[in-house]
Parts: sequence; structure tokens; C-alpha cells
Amino acid sequence: MHLRNYNLQINLLFSAFILLSFYSCRTKKKIENLKNKYQTAFEANYNYSASYQEGIDYYNVLANDFDEIQMNAFGMTDSGKPLHEVIISADKNFDPVSLKFQGKTILYINNAIHPGEPCGVDASMMFARDLMIDPIKHKLLDETVVVIIPYYNISGALNRGSYSRANQDGPEKYGFRGNVRHLDLNRDFIKCDSKNAQSFNQLFNKWKPEVMIDNHTSNGADYQYVMTLIATQKDQLNKHVSAYMTDKMLPELYSGMATKRYEMTPYVYARKTPDEGISGFFDLPRYSSGYAAIHNTISFMPETHMLKSYKDRVLSTYDFSLTMLEHINRHRSELMLARKKADEDTRTKTIFDIRFALDYDQAETLTFKGYKAKYKPSAVTGKSRLYYDRNSPYEKEIPFYNTYKSTLQIEKPKAYVFPQAYHKVAERLMWNGVKVERIDTKKTMTVQSYFIENYKDQKAYEGHYLHYDIEISQKPVNLKVYEGDYIVYTDQTSNNYIMATLEPQHPDSFFAWNFMDGILMQKEHFSPYVFEDLAATILKKDVGLKAAFESKKRTDTEFAENASAQLNWIYERSPYYEEGYKRYPVARIK
Repeated sequence: MHLRNYNLQINLLFSAFILLSFYSCRTKKKIENLKNKYQTAFEANYNYSASYQEGIDYYNVLANDFDEIQMNAFGMTDSGKPLHEVIISADKNFDPVSLKFQGKTILYINNAIHPGEPCGVDASMMFARDLMIDPIKHKLLDETVVVIIPYYNISGALNRGSYSRANQDGPEKYGFRGNVRHLDLNRDFIKCDSKNAQSFNQLFNKWKPEVMIDNHTSNGADYQYVMTLIATQKDQLNKHVSAYMTDKMLPELYSGMATKRYEMTPYVYARKTPDEGISGFFDLPRYSSGYAAIHNTISFMPETHMLKSYKDRVLSTYDFSLTMLEHINRHRSELMLARKKADEDTRTKTIFDIRFALDYDQAETLTFKGYKAKYKPSAVTGKSRLYYDRNSPYEKEIPFYNTYKSTLQIEKPKAYVFPQAYHKVAERLMWNGVKVERIDTKKTMTVQSYFIENYKDQKAYEGHYLHYDIEISQKPVNLKVYEGDYIVYTDQTSNNYIMATLEPQHPDSFFAWNFMDGILMQKEHFSPYVFEDLAATILKKDVGLKAAFESKKRTDTEFAENASAQLNWIYERSPYYEEGYKRYPVARIK
């Protein structure tokens, strides 16, 4: 009797195995048929990247055939064409407010910010399709919504050719790095010169994603990896999401990629060659990942290697998106808790780090697979030239400098106040979820004002002459404000953005990006022959000023010999000196 039951169980298990195998084969066959039906241009030719119109047409087909995909135009770009969002939601809910209320996580994928690096364009098309046709991948959408920007730099994508990426292996044709205004959009997230960035700011803050991927292709050294990764710089990211990313997410992403087709390494940011070590890239908010970081979003720039085949670059980008979605599916609750803690910490903390420097005293050890760097005479110049010998691969430990230390901390004020004339500042704040209020009546407020004491200018850079090494002084001022002027309170989850843009010493502040350059030019001055008599009267009436003036002449021989400098010294300390010169227009209310 027992033997009969045992044989029956064996037969049932065998039948179940046969049945599962049958259904598995049918499922695989069905998936292959659907892949053929929805084949991308890249899959038809592994050295081809879809054009802008081919990509938009493809997503329109998917959105028409699958109810779980919706594609919308959102805002405008410099090309005259709208930005698009492709939303992939398993329960067919496409409203971000409702989805957040349901506890859904958001994975946000940006493509073709540099259209000459189009791996993400083709990878995302396949990724969106496979999430629909593959039941295992579709299951990953149970608690996560995927939002894809098919093409961010549309005018760059339309400027299609084969020669602008001289160091890159394929595809046959691709777009151009700059947009129609010759702007690099991966330097535009704060200043928002382009309509693209203006739309992106608003779309990003519509979705408030937990994770963002911005797909790229690298330049630089040669090595064995197809995929390298820029992670949001851990030391500028809020401590809660930083700890989660560093301790949980990154180890799983690296191990997950290793178990698929393409092992991954940190982005190879080397001073000379990787043998001497690589550094973590410091992503200021002008860059996509740094911009995401000040919103407490964990962000990544996958950088496929320019010298690997286009097929491998696209497939490794696909694998990274899939690995990320798998990770989010496993750890959704932990990720969302870290984000919640980060937002609350940002709202309530009082001290903010606004400048950083790489700490060369802190180094990790990284196992790196490279090619030996060698030198030989150049066939062009006859001088010694660098090359990487692919016949001499190596695997060894190298230093990885990935720790940045804070070099400037600022205590947040209760609020910032600034004139309504600076409406471009106000609108950028509002695009980024900052609550900006208007003052309802004319009044005088006691504020702390900054004065710009010194700064340097960068040469022409992305349409600006960026200020840096900014030095300030500050003093209390009785400030007249008017009905309609702006006030921004700092009890917000967007405080990182507020502090980064409104504190002038931040490298990506609105002041650094020339939004307030009018204050740097003196509007009134004096005629020396007229001011001579007035200066004498001023010194006669102000005994303290006269004593300071005489002391400076005694101790500063150059000053003592310069009549113009002496008159200007008195002028600057007189009631006639214009109070707005070099006074930063955004005042702090303590």
C-alpha cells in the first residue's frame, strides 16, 4: 500500500514537471513571438540606434497595444517639440499623487541627455516592451511604477550624424552632445537656460522618484568592463538615503550585474591611468545625479565604455535597468523608509554642507580589471604616446578615493526674502516643489544681508561666466520690502534645493550662475573735484572716521600717495555710497 502511494506521488510529480516544462516552453515561445512582433530598430541591426521619430513611434505602438503604458507630452524643449513621459503602471493608474498615496515606488529613467551616447534610448525601448510581455519581469511592476523619458535632448537627437564621437565604436548614426543652443544639458539642471531643463525640473518634481537612472557612455581610459557606474556622491546625499545606497543598494547592484552578462565597476575617473587609482565623481547639482541628490533621490549615471561594441553597451544598459528594478522590488519598504527619514531630516536640520573637497587621506581598495598602460612613439608626432595594451590584461587592487569632506557649513535661516524683480529665481524654486510666498504689504524688516567681497570668474562656460571662490561678509540691515516680494521659509523638505541655490557661496548657487550680476556694477560715483570739499566736511563732522583715515595714511604708504584711493575710501564710508552695490539681493531672516 505504501509502495503504491509512493509510486503515485512519483507519477504525479513527473506529470507536474512535464506540465510545467510544457507551459514554460509555451511561455518562452510566446515571449519570443511578441519580441519579434515588437522588435526594435536596434534588434534588427545591433549597430543601429533608433532615431527620435522611430523611438516616439515605437512607444506610441506600445501605449496603443498595452493598457499599462501611457505616453504623454510634458512641457516644451528648445527643439520646438515637447518632452515626453512614458509611464508604465501595472494597475493602469498614471496619477503620481494617487500612486504615492498607494505606496508605489517610482523608478525614473532619462535617456539621450547626450544623444551621441544613445544606449539608453534603445535599451529602454526593449525594457518597456519586456515588462509587458514577460510574466517574470511584469511581476516587478507590482509595487513600482517606471517613468521613462525617451529622448531628453531632442534637438541634439535630431542633429544626427556619424562623426561627432571620434573615440566611440558605433552605432552607425547618433545625435550630437549639445542641443540646438549648443548647451550641454547635463550642466543645466540648476540654471535652466533650456526649455528642456525647465520642463524636466517640473516633471521630476511631479513624480518625486525614489531612484533615477540617467544613461550615458564614457570617455577616457581603456579597461575590461563594458559598464561603469557613477553613483550619487555618498557624502553630499542625505545620511539616511546615503547609508541605504552604500550599504544595501550598491552591493546588490554590483553583484546583480555580475550574475548577468556584464560585470560592473565604479566610473573610471582617473587623474592619469587607472593603475594609480580612481576617484569618485563629485556630482554638483548642475549634473543629473547631483540634482537628484538635493531632492533626496538616489541617482545613477551608468557609463558604458565607448570602445566596446554598441550591442554590448545597449545590453549592459538594459541589464542595469532590470537589476535596479529587481532590487527595488526586493527592498521597497526599506528604500521608502530611508527616503521618508531623509525628507524629514532635511526639513528639520539646521546645518547644511554647501562645499566639499575630495579627501585623499581616505581610500578604499577596489579590485580592478584593466589593461596595462604603455607608451610608444606616435606615428603622427613622433613623441611618446599612451596606449592600453589589450594583450596585457590585469586584475589587481587599486585605490578608490570616494570620500568627500565638507569645507563649508551654513546654518539655515528662518526664511529668505528677495525682491519680486527676481522672478526667474522664484519660478525655478517653484518648479522644484519649493513653497514660495508673497509679502502682502510694504514694510521694513530687520534682516541679515550678505555683501560680495570677492569672487573669480570662469571663462565662457555653458552660456555663463560662472563665479567661484566667492567670499562674503554679512551685517544686519533694515530692509524695505514691498507688496509682492518673495519670502521662502525653510521648514520644507526641499531645503537642500533652497540652500544650494540661495546661499551665494554654493558652487551652483543662482549667484554663481550670474542671476544677480547687476549688483556687481556700481551705478553712481563722484566727480573728484566736487567731492573734495564734501569729503573734508564729512571728516570734520565724523571724528572717528577722520582718525581711521589718518591712521590708514600713516600705515599704508601706497594709500598715502594715491589721492583717488583716499577720496574713494571716504566715499565708501559716507552716506552717499550706494547701499545696493555688491549687496546680495536675497536676505536672511533669522
